[in-house]
Amino acid sequence: MKYKTFPKFHGVAPALVTPFNEDKSINFQQLENLVDYVSKGGIDYLVVQGTTGESVTTTADEKKQILASVQKANFRNLPIVYGLGGNNTENLIDQIKNTSFDGIDAILSVCPYYNKPSARGVVAHYQAVADASPVPVILYNIPGRTGINMSAETVLKLAEHPNIIGVKEASCIIEQCMEIAHHKPEDFLLISGDDVQALPIVSIGGVGVMSVISNAFPQQFSDMIHLTLEGNFTEARKTLGNFLAIDPFLYEEGNPVGVKKILEIKGIISSHVRMPLVSASQQLGEKLGKMIIQEKLNS
Repeated sequence: MKYKTFPKFHGVAPALVTPFNEDKSINFQQLENLVDYVSKGGIDYLVVQGTTGESVTTTADEKKQILASVQKANFRNLPIVYGLGGNNTENLIDQIKNTSFDGIDAILSVCPYYNKPSARGVVAHYQAVADASPVPVILYNIPGRTGINMSAETVLKLAEHPNIIGVKEASCIIEQCMEIAHHKPEDFLLISGDDVQALPIVSIGGVGVMSVISNAFPQQFSDMIHLTLEGNFTEARKTLGNFLAIDPFLYEEGNPVGVKKILEIKGIISSHVRMPLVSASQQLGEKLGKMIIQEKLNS
């Protein structure tokens, strides 16, 4: 199989789900199968222990084991972005100091949540994290989960730090993304954090997407984003409609409940999640099964 080549952290990165057994222990064989599946599907890099990986319910030891399992299965030697974030700055810096960064190319660090810091507080937090990290830092703006929106002004201020190389933008505010794209340094990466907004974000200067749906449909989704990066929006739009139709069902009962159910339907992993999430209802499973067939996404 031939793979397209893009610069580092350009293109598609699945935010890898974490497969669990029925007793909620980690199924490492299924995790390695998933890495093999998405890698053969043509994705460009891997995000380990992001939100979709249920990182808030995995222990420090489990995170190390998950990372090692992904690295073992990474036959294409793809870049790895590792999720390291939190709302306790000093604790996060301690985590960074106690993490082995062998085989980690960058960290994805979520905007501090729950505390609701001011813009000055967000800047101070990220500057401290970037100073402590031995690898580049990618900001993660997801106000739907954190309770605050990291403004374009804040992102652009942080883009001045030499160890902050980009932002995963999941605000779904396209005007904010446009402002970042217009004013950012040339080498600062604007990465979509929303699957269906990836095309418009690439059209204004984004470099790709950290994705949920590419766990389940790596080939179709990667082909679509690669066409977009090459400027072939006409062909890319033909596939986008299929993903627009199925996307809302992925989040109907929480993420990664929907995408895990699709992966189970496709025979790749089980759909078990850890509480407080619960596995997909029968009704959601039936809807997803029908959508996969209707939208011709069953290959």
